[in-house]
Amino acid sequence: MKPVAHGGDLAEVERRFPDAPRPWIDLSTGINPVAYPLPALSAESWARLPSRSDEQALLAAAADRYGVRDLETIVAAPGTQALIQLLPRLVPKCRVAVVGPTYEEHEVSWRRHGHDVTTVGDLSETDGAEVVIVVNPDNPTGRLLTTDELRARKAMLVVDEAFIDFLPASASLAGDLPWNAIVLRSFGKAYGLAGLRLGFAIAEPGIAARLREELGPWAVSGSALTIGRAALADNAWLTAAAARLKRDGKRLDEMLIAAGFTLLGGTRLFRLARHDDAAGMVQQLGRHGIHVRTFFLEPDRLRFGLPGNDAAFDRLAAVLLDCRTV
Repeated sequence: MKPVAHGGDLAEVERRFPDAPRPWIDLSTGINPVAYPLPALSAESWARLPSRSDEQALLAAAADRYGVRDLETIVAAPGTQALIQLLPRLVPKCRVAVVGPTYEEHEVSWRRHGHDVTTVGDLSETDGAEVVIVVNPDNPTGRLLTTDELRARKAMLVVDEAFIDFLPASASLAGDLPWNAIVLRSFGKAYGLAGLRLGFAIAEPGIAARLREELGPWAVSGSALTIGRAALADNAWLTAAAARLKRDGKRLDEMLIAAGFTLLGGTRLFRLARHDDAAGMVQQLGRHGIHVRTFFLEPDRLRFGLPGNDAAFDRLAAVLLDCRTV
């Protein structure tokens, strides 16, 4: 099966544009470009196996952040990708509906395990499916379904909330979990620490227990337990990050519109935009050391992550202005 294309892997792009200026500006991902400041880690955290008490402390911080009421319903994993690949193994082969277009790994993972997978354009088209998968808000469109719409589904419901952190808590199912839902929460995107590999599943206790069994002991590293706990408990940092991302998103929107793009959607961490000459834009950006996310099936669309500082914004603005005047 052909691997799914993701943002964030610069090696191939650097090969295509060997003369591009360094450092590259990678706007291909939906990751906070200003990461949470890493706390000091003791040598012991690297030398010993993670303890159960450290894991419980992380889970308590995550539960508080996500509004989860019962610690038995939350599971820590080495990234939500691990959970996406585990879930299809826990369910007998069945009909699965993925509301798309969306993050392709969901469809790939369920299909790999023999499930009958269909991608549909709207939640209303999932009738008859025994498992319904929704990324909410969606990647890459930013489409946001209400909790009432999701609760109306009677099938097993997998809701990937990777990009929900900067929305009101009421947008999430995690704080009042329906009996049939499994909610996935990503840590690395909002906190800019994707390389830490940390994510969570929130599910009824029986499914949560099965996920823990599949993950096995010491699934999350000691460093991830420590850093994740500190970050999830830092309300002030997250509030400041939300305000900065809102300002920067508006700045990016204005630049893209001025360059002839039509905004199609997005979240606080990325924008999806259309351009009549998207391929030409990619080439021009690449020649100037700027990487954006492309879509093979929708070649007129590009996804832009947010630049991380004024210098990166200015460099992007200069290239977009150059494209406009060519």
